[in-house]
Amino acid sequence: MERITRRRAIQLAGAATLKTLATPRAPAYAEGTTLHWLKFVDFVPVSDQLLKGKLKDDCKKALGIDLAIETINGDGVQARITAAIQSKNGPDIMMAVSNWAQLYADSLTDMSDLAEEVGTAQGGYFNTAKAVANNGKRWIALPFTILGVLYANRTSWFAEFGYGPEKFPATWEEYRAVGKKLKAKSHPLGQTLAHAFGDGPAGWYPYLWSWGGKEVEADGKTVVLDSKETVESVKFAVAMWKDAYDEGGMSWDDAGNNRAFLSNTISSTSNGASIYLLARAKPNDYLTEAGKPIKDDIFHAPLPSGPGGQFSYHVPFSNLIPTYTANQKAAKEFLRWFHSKDIYEEWFTSQQGFSVGATKMWEDDKVWGVDPIMAPFRRAAESGRFAGYAGPAGRAAAEAISKFIIVDMYAKAVQGIAPEDAVKWAHGELIKIYAA
Repeated sequence: MERITRRRAIQLAGAATLKTLATPRAPAYAEGTTLHWLKFVDFVPVSDQLLKGKLKDDCKKALGIDLAIETINGDGVQARITAAIQSKNGPDIMMAVSNWAQLYADSLTDMSDLAEEVGTAQGGYFNTAKAVANNGKRWIALPFTILGVLYANRTSWFAEFGYGPEKFPATWEEYRAVGKKLKAKSHPLGQTLAHAFGDGPAGWYPYLWSWGGKEVEADGKTVVLDSKETVESVKFAVAMWKDAYDEGGMSWDDAGNNRAFLSNTISSTSNGASIYLLARAKPNDYLTEAGKPIKDDIFHAPLPSGPGGQFSYHVPFSNLIPTYTANQKAAKEFLRWFHSKDIYEEWFTSQQGFSVGATKMWEDDKVWGVDPIMAPFRRAAESGRFAGYAGPAGRAAAEAISKFIIVDMYAKAVQGIAPEDAVKWAHGELIKIYAA
């Protein structure tokens, strides 16, 4: 008789859970049970089409649940979540970005059983996914996915100065230098300095960390933003912005840099894969200045390094179930069904690499063998940090990112405030939050 070791027992338990999650369920809810799911409009339109079409029908057949999916612009999602929580009336499931869930922890359904079930079955969660959805006591949300963020770059324009997929600027000094040359040829770099929920933090948080700056110490209480490292990062950002960036980025929302890149206005921008995927989906609509498909003139690369190292911020998403809903059981059952291997794989495939998954299993999905241009996104989530680093992704960190304090620090300096004063302002705002 085979001796069952502890390792083997864990393997068997994981296999059993995965089998359970992959098994179709018979209809469980009475006719007329409806779930209202609020989510942002997907940057990969085919995924929303799948959700509102085939998967909506499949959900009805499998669970007896009518799925009502409401999609709105991502910049409006947090206001809707806040209003629903405060009024105790609204959607049954709400998609949150970054660590927003931490703001509403006391009003959210305990997701511990489901989150542990999915994580065990699918190779465990990436650190970022767990940090934003678990408050240290319980799972307050179910990790949904992580949006990989890299630089999208114009291959031919960078090639003029000796850069490309195999050699991208390794440091901010090098990136600024080539950006200055590109801007001189009317091909500036592009980055938002506005309140764009994804692109703003995903660009400026890792930039801050790469200089050695940070909001708080690991204790999550001691605010340390006002440091020599942070001030130096702001001084350099102001000079780099003037030398190399498209100044229209002051007002860009999360689609602003997409539009600028696809209209041949900018040469490089921090973004998810949506720019390339749209160009690939509509090759005759998005053309280079030479009239060729722009999809064939794009490569992806990680953010450069600073004096403090190289960092990244890949945007995590999670789903919340508010305690006010009478449909908590049905909502959890829907999410269990959606995150089963076969169902989630359909959605994951439709994302084409735009989302990398919240669990590690999806790094080995066949989607990564389809297009070599997308390959750099495969392991992106392994290196990601989260808002609040080096402290926890708690309520204070969630409030800070929701108020765009780090982004505004750089924006104020670019607009003319002395770097030292911009840092002192941001440091003071963080003290108000972390001391509350």
